[in-house]
Formats: sequence, C-alpha cells, structure tokens
Amino acid sequence: MKDEIILSGMQPTGQLHLGNYEGALKNWVNLQDDYEMYCCIVDWHSLTSDFDDTEGLKDRIIQMATDFLAAGLDPSKCAIFIQSEVKEHAELHLLFSMITPLSWLERVPSYKDKAKELGLDSYGFLGYPLLQAADILVYRADKVPVGKDQLPHIELTREVARRFNFLYGDTFPEPKALLTKFPVVPGIDGRKMSKSYENDIRIADSPEDTAKKLKKMFTDPEKLRRGDAGHPDICPVYALHKIYTPNHQEIVQPCESGELGCVDCKKRLTENINKTLEPIRQKRSELNNRQDYIMDMLKDGARRARKRASAVMEDVRKVMRIDW
Repeated sequence: MKDEIILSGMQPTGQLHLGNYEGALKNWVNLQDDYEMYCCIVDWHSLTSDFDDTEGLKDRIIQMATDFLAAGLDPSKCAIFIQSEVKEHAELHLLFSMITPLSWLERVPSYKDKAKELGLDSYGFLGYPLLQAADILVYRADKVPVGKDQLPHIELTREVARRFNFLYGDTFPEPKALLTKFPVVPGIDGRKMSKSYENDIRIADSPEDTAKKLKKMFTDPEKLRRGDAGHPDICPVYALHKIYTPNHQEIVQPCESGELGCVDCKKRLTENINKTLEPIRQKRSELNNRQDYIMDMLKDGARRARKRASAVMEDVRKVMRIDW
C-alpha cells in the first residue's frame, strides 16, 4: 500500500533539458514506486508570465508529457495530468484567497525577485504561491519534493493549512518538503542550464546535436591550450562529468597536469551523456507522432486526479458550510 501522497508540478516549457531531468524528473521516477503520486503539468501557473504566448501551449504540454514518459514515469503508477483539467485546483485557490492575508503573499522571496526581474505585477502573479498551495492541499499531499529555494512556498502552504484548520476544523495535513539534493547542472555557457539562456542540452537532442553543443561549452578559463594545467573544480565541463562519467575522479590528475586536453575531455563527456540518454531517446522516438495517445494518457490522469480532488473539496465545502 502506498500510504503517503506526493504532488509534483512543472510548468509546460516544452522539451525538457538535462537540468529539468536531473533536478526533478529523475527523482519523480524514483519516487513513483513508493508513494501515491500526482504529477501535474501546471498550465495555469505558466500564464502568470506567458499569458501573451498561449498559441504553442498545447504542443509544449505534449512535448513535456512525452519526456515524462520517455524518462520513466509510468501512468499506471502515477497520475500525469494537466492542471486546468482539474477545476478543483481553481476552486480551492479561490477559497484560500478569502482567508489568506495579503502580507503572506508579498513576503514570499520568489515574488519579490521575479516581480523585479520580469516586471510582473498582476493579481495572478501575486497569488501564484497560493495556487501552488491549492495544488498541494487539494490532494491532501503529505510530501512535496523540492529544492531549498522552494522551502518558503511549502511553509506558506503549511501556514494556509493551519489557518484553514483553525477556522473550520481539521481538514488538511501540513505537507512536508521532501528535500532532495539536486546536482548543479551548468549550461554550455557555464551559467545554470536554462532555455531562456539558450544554453541547454535537451533530452530530445540527437547525439550529433549534443556533440555540437558540448564542443562550444565553456571550460576552465585558465586552461587555454593543451598542456596548460587545468582546474576541474571551476570547470563547467567537469561539473557535468561528475553527473555522467563513472569514476570521474580519474579525470582530475591528467587535467591538472595538462595531459588531458579540453577537446578530448569534451569527447569523453559527450559519449557518456549520449550513452545515458540513449534509452530515454529511444523511447521518446517511439512516442513521437502519438499525440492522441499522449492526450488520452493525460485525460486519464486528470480523471484519477479529479476523483481524489473532488472528494477533498466535498469535505472542504462541508466544513465551511457551503455544501448547498
């Protein structure tokens, strides 16, 4: 029996890159055998910043769902669905908005940072963390796999659950963060891998495209030519070796001595990344052009999610005495 419930979500950005895979998806695959798991493609959340770019939303959702399946998420073990297909998320968000002080939302660090960075000031953007709380609590999730940067969001969710329980009686658990140590995945320019930086390597990339991207990857700025002493600890290429190269420590000495040049180092990394991704890419190619299957899978996941969420909302309406 899977006694504990997990909710995980990801914005529909389309094809996933190695940062997405190593930072979240790989962990979801490992968790699905041990928990009752709901994996949500949060299309409503994406509208907080991409409200003027919805034309390709369906394709981005399908591409993401394809990567979910190719990486090993099993729809027989977890419900994979589109957020907006389960209207209970929106209903609970609305009810939470009636009891949540404005100051709670304004103090969330990501609101302040992104508002300044992206110039966003909409009501929906301010309420983003509260919708996230509804995403979690509508399933009465026990745990949420997150990195440290998301801890303020989980704490807000716990505060909202406590306030609701105080006002109406025990209804929601206070979910715990399931902290996972995500590896740092640098992009080819040395910064954090991100589509917005156009520095990403995607699951869907061909082996040849992966090789081309890695050829351009930044290396140790002090190692200008073969024979120069290298410093693996500051090299983005070595950071990827630590993820994809077995016995990566063996690279350190020849790099530091200058024996191993950057070209050969990148070739070794390319081989190992392509080898790791080969079975995922093979499965992905089998799923290509199966849009109807992907959408049917997402609709079935939404059906299963609605069954859980609707039961929770019945309890919510009852304790709030609005179960007309």
